[in-house]
Amino acid sequence: MPDVKVERKSSMTRAEAAEWIADVGKALSGEGTVSIRLADTTVDVKVPEHVRFEAELEVDGDEVELEIELKWSTARTVAKAAAHKNGAAGA
Repeated sequence: MPDVKVERKSSMTRAEAAEWIADVGKALSGEGTVSIRLADTTVDVKVPEHVRFEAELEVDGDEVELEIELKWSTARTVAKAAAHKNGAAGA
């Protein structure tokens, strides 16, 4: 069971979906903190420079599903930050 799970399922126009995806894309190309709007809440997450990416398209009869998934480890991000801090302190 996940530590935290916030999920949004809703009906929207194609333009609204494109705007939501574009907002996430702009945030990802920024400094590494992404604010994601989900339902009535906004979640801020720290995203490392490298992530695992998966895209899946599934057609089942007259229903099409497109999933875009990004995954990363928070443990590696914390460990890298600690190593960088320790390396900078020793320099």
